[in-house]
Amino acid sequence: MNMKNVYQTQLTSVAWLLLLMLTGLPALAQQRTLSGKITGDKGEPLPGATVLVKGSQNGTTTNADGRYTLALPGDQTNATVIISFIGYLPKEIVVGNQSVIDATIEPDAKGLNEVIVVGYGTQRKESLTGAISAVSAKDIGRVHAATVTGTLAGKIPGVQFRQPDGRPGAAANIQIRNMGGNPLFIIDGVPKDKTQFDNIAPNDVETITVLKDASASIYGSRAANGVIIVTTKRGTPGQKSTINLDAYYGFQNWTRFPQVINAYEWNLGKAEAEVNRNGITSITQSELDKYRAGTEYGYQTFDWYNFIIKPNAPQSNINLSASGGSDKINYYISANRLDQNSVMGREFIFNRTNIQSNIDARISDKIKVGLTISGRQETRKNPGVPGGDDYIAPKFGILRNRPTERPYANDNPDYINTISNPASNWGYLNYKLSGYLDEVYTSITPQFTGEYQTPIKGLIVKGLYSYMFRDSQRDVFEYTYDTYTYNPTSQQYNRTGGSQNPYRQRVVNKIDEYVGQFQFLYANTFGKHSINAIALTERLQKRERNVEARTVPKTNTLPIMQFADIVAYNDLDVTQSRVGYIGRVNYGYADKYFLEVAARRDASWKFSPTKRWGTFPSVSAGWRISEENFFKSFTNNGAFLSDLKIRASYGLLGDDAVRPNNADLDPYAYTPGYAYNTGIGIISGISTVAARDRGVANDRISWLTAKVTDIGLDFGLLSNKITGTVEYFRRVRDGLPAVKSDVFIPSELGYNLPQENLERDAVVGGEGSLTYNGNVRGIRFTVGANVSYARGKFLNPYNPRYGNSLAQYRDSQENRWSNIFWGYQAIGQFQSQDEINNYPINIDGQGNRTLLPGDLIYQDVNGDGIINNRDERPIGYGLSTTPILSGGINFTLSYKAFDFAADFSGGTGMTLNRRFEMRNAYQNTGNVPRYLFDNRWRRSDPLNPDSPWVPGSEIPLRYNDTGHSNQTINSTWWLVNISYLRNRSMELGYTLPASLTTKVKIQKARFFINTYNLFSIDNTRRFGIDPEIQDENGLQYPQTKLVNFGVNLSL
Repeated sequence: MNMKNVYQTQLTSVAWLLLLMLTGLPALAQQRTLSGKITGDKGEPLPGATVLVKGSQNGTTTNADGRYTLALPGDQTNATVIISFIGYLPKEIVVGNQSVIDATIEPDAKGLNEVIVVGYGTQRKESLTGAISAVSAKDIGRVHAATVTGTLAGKIPGVQFRQPDGRPGAAANIQIRNMGGNPLFIIDGVPKDKTQFDNIAPNDVETITVLKDASASIYGSRAANGVIIVTTKRGTPGQKSTINLDAYYGFQNWTRFPQVINAYEWNLGKAEAEVNRNGITSITQSELDKYRAGTEYGYQTFDWYNFIIKPNAPQSNINLSASGGSDKINYYISANRLDQNSVMGREFIFNRTNIQSNIDARISDKIKVGLTISGRQETRKNPGVPGGDDYIAPKFGILRNRPTERPYANDNPDYINTISNPASNWGYLNYKLSGYLDEVYTSITPQFTGEYQTPIKGLIVKGLYSYMFRDSQRDVFEYTYDTYTYNPTSQQYNRTGGSQNPYRQRVVNKIDEYVGQFQFLYANTFGKHSINAIALTERLQKRERNVEARTVPKTNTLPIMQFADIVAYNDLDVTQSRVGYIGRVNYGYADKYFLEVAARRDASWKFSPTKRWGTFPSVSAGWRISEENFFKSFTNNGAFLSDLKIRASYGLLGDDAVRPNNADLDPYAYTPGYAYNTGIGIISGISTVAARDRGVANDRISWLTAKVTDIGLDFGLLSNKITGTVEYFRRVRDGLPAVKSDVFIPSELGYNLPQENLERDAVVGGEGSLTYNGNVRGIRFTVGANVSYARGKFLNPYNPRYGNSLAQYRDSQENRWSNIFWGYQAIGQFQSQDEINNYPINIDGQGNRTLLPGDLIYQDVNGDGIINNRDERPIGYGLSTTPILSGGINFTLSYKAFDFAADFSGGTGMTLNRRFEMRNAYQNTGNVPRYLFDNRWRRSDPLNPDSPWVPGSEIPLRYNDTGHSNQTINSTWWLVNISYLRNRSMELGYTLPASLTTKVKIQKARFFINTYNLFSIDNTRRFGIDPEIQDENGLQYPQTKLVNFGVNLSL
């Protein structure tokens, strides 16, 4: 069956479902209403408690006052309702002829009846057999981060987090168990990309669930790196209409950025560097004295950091939502606005507007329909800076601009100064002089659902159809400009530089994405036996169109793009499709033994017709030992060890994102064709531009498959006041792409061998979490901690070939850990010239004649008396990876009207290699990091080469010398194997007494102060580097410290 027929079949099924709903309306039975109030053991109302008719999917939740309304068939007098709430014991009540049922439920420290969202459904926590973790809206909302990703750091075991870039609108890198790529994101049942996940309004999120093991196999395609499921908030039947306002206003400042030296220190260091290299300098003591005084024209220092960076950049967010419901319809509607300025001032601005509308209607006791609409618009406004990163010039300007230079000639803002690195002169980086970059990103997603409870007990039919339209526009105009120097004698400004390379670009990208699902769900109990099953078909189709035009404009004043000025025009139109068939069965016996069997069969557009389909089965089982009679006898009826469950899972996951050389695999080419104006032909001895064969269609590559094994233990102590998990996991991927290096083809063919599924790798590790819930004299608190270790290993490269034994030792990947950084071992610094003269090992390759006291000593590992590549050893981890060992600490406390929460996250097992500006003094003749200057080895008289040396902890200065043995060698001296613990967030809140708020018809009024990234304990502080950045020059836009003041109101 081809994909077109599958899609048509799916749409037909959905149409029949909707028709069945409509034709069944006249035959519906007369309904009656059950209502009441649910309270806790102390009489407090329990908002969000679930009231469910046993053995059916008919249920509702309580409103803010703990009240509910539930529709029942008129003839259903023997129904039993189950009342449940997170942290409380469930309660069953026979309805009979009652129309009002008020109930009180008791606390349950176990929390095992909590309902967890899983793939295409929900399960009770006690029956989970996979490695599944979840966080709630309460845990997400208290962080007040700009993106949803930022709210998760340190909260979920096995989820690694690193945010190398903190610019407005930036999101963190997130991986599950260091599996090496983005997980699959599911939002309200529909697959989405990471950008869509990052930019959900955090206030709209109800729960986030992470599938870390074979439980992800039900999503088949793209699930090999795990799955993150997001469920947005919805109204509940019978809920009183409520309007909620969550708003805050805050101030941002950089966590850290490398500090630099002033004009006097710059010249003093330069004099030292020249003496260190040449034995003489042109800088005189008189000049140094003038720079130290800083009063004469031309001898004043300029602080580029304070010129570029503006403290306390504003950030604000406001979320307004309304929710409520009756026995017929419930709704949740919200709007969110985020405004985020850069610490670089008004020139760099990001804002995002989100809307969310979730409406559910119960047409009868058997039919429900729903409409979900989500949308967002993001805008970015930056100056028109040459290059792909508009933030790069001002960041580089802090270190590359000399403190002896100023942004404006004669400090006149009308004349941009000609400096040594003109591209990083912040003086011209504004809309008036450099141009602009405007980006607008808009998306809208309507989603329709239908549900029919069939006459067969426990059998439900569901349908879903989702459409997403995404439009992004990029508009760039980089102006020409002039720079000047000022002649104080003639008092004239002379044009001496600038840019005469104008650039104009316009990009329009449009994406249409369709998702259709049709599913059968079955749930029933037979005595001690329970069974849940799902059968589903899913179809995804996506079309992307992209048009780009570039011109060289003739003037800065006319933004219109003229045809005659066009230098490039690119057009793209790509359609992709995926289809899947899914089945899963869950079986439970006596709430002690659990079994889950699932399978998915997927087809992907990326592969040839013969390699298109993949099948991904999984199986998992759990045993609640604590429910066994022998266990209860052994543990004094659970007085100490109150809960114990062992579980295991194994499954095969698929991934069609096969990435040779970290680039997405080109889809199967039915008509490869030719690449014009790229080939070279020789005709009559003359080189002629011709067409080149694109190659043959690749029918040798297919799904990358991952075999995932997980063994876990869930436990509870002291009546489950303490709960925790321990896990071991292993993932082995087969079919990594590679080329058969032992097969040769003639170069005259014009193309290379195709990629094939040839190699294997693995990720192994373990994780654990521990949580304590306490209540001491009215002080309620929780303390939680989690830790995760996950590391990759390359198992089987395809037939590697090495030139010699050294190359094999150095370059072999077989059965080695991934992301190993090789380098030299620095074992100290020379303490005197005599030590250098007598040192038997040749370090610099020149008999050590370039060395000075304070220069580095390297370990001669092989003992041959020469420092060269034979002495390299593994000294670090990957440069751009998430931590191998990571974890988090979470703490909450409430007492009367006060509440407090704090979240910490950290990690180790990732590496920063300091290079460029962070290693080389006066890199590109620019400035010097302060840590290199303050702690350097130096002479007591910098102008006298014969003066005695003053020891320091850093090497002697050299002027823009990147060829010295100190700098050219990657070693443990420059490598930082990072360890850090960061305070992600802290929040202190106070809720006004209800006796005050009810007088002005406010249900709840809470005020709070919140911090984000307030401090970090790490080993990169002395360099002025944030521990999570990845750029080797240290000039990445770091994360920001944020202090917010906010309010929560419920009306």
